[in-house]
Amino acid sequence: MSTATFPGSPISGAGLGLRRALLGPLEQADLSPLGFMEVAPENWVGVGGVRGRKFRQWTERMPFVCHGLSLSLGAPEPLDETFLRRTRRFLDEHDIRIYSEHLSYCSEHGHLYDLMPIPFTEEAVDWVAGRIRQAQDLVGRRMAVENISYYASPSNELSELEFINAVLERADCDLLLDVNNIYVNSVNHRYDAMQFLQGLPAERVAYIHVAGHHNEAEDLIIDTHGADVIDPVWQLLDAAYARLGPVPTLLERDFNFPPIEQLLGEVAAINQFQAGHQSTPIRYAHAS
Repeated sequence: MSTATFPGSPISGAGLGLRRALLGPLEQADLSPLGFMEVAPENWVGVGGVRGRKFRQWTERMPFVCHGLSLSLGAPEPLDETFLRRTRRFLDEHDIRIYSEHLSYCSEHGHLYDLMPIPFTEEAVDWVAGRIRQAQDLVGRRMAVENISYYASPSNELSELEFINAVLERADCDLLLDVNNIYVNSVNHRYDAMQFLQGLPAERVAYIHVAGHHNEAEDLIIDTHGADVIDPVWQLLDAAYARLGPVPTLLERDFNFPPIEQLLGEVAAINQFQAGHQSTPIRYAHAS
């Protein structure tokens, strides 16, 4: 199992998203590179029978985190309190170590089936920070919110970095740092990825996502989670470790899966990058 440690965190090392298509291949695989796994609660809350028992076997086998898909923190309608209470029971039942969501919205009195950017305004900061505080109360724990990839900005009263930092401060929540999203946005919106990384609050980083993407054009990248991680994103991850220490990091892969040995090879690459920063002074988020 992955051995990179991160003091103050309930998880460590390198992780992988548990997708249903991977359940079979992972059964016979060498899981020594894995320190934890991640699922979307929407895909497993209320699931019983054979699949529910199989999931329980996984959560008893290793630490898990949850990354939500549908909470819609920036939406205008009220939060789904029933869903949040069900999520709380699920998190407690499976000893989920961290609960995170996207800093976005995906509904407007109906699901939009995409993650939309919240306007970068002071009004939006106050709105979404209040909803994060409400969500944290309902799930009974701190949350982490993820910096998303986006392709249009509905308002630029604040920069993306200013918006994220203001939300984290006013909500008093943690950050799920997605280094691939930083890279994607840096190309699409023409900013320096390293400077952006340096501007985020180190003490709020709970864990990291790394993933692949699709180059639609020279100046347009689409965040797909369906390809291998490329060198510039690995370099950005290495820079994050240089600043933060070996933060627990999850490889996201949602489709177009390679052979399981190749996929776990990318997880092992995370281990190797982390190993190079074991002596880096640690900055870490609040423990759950």
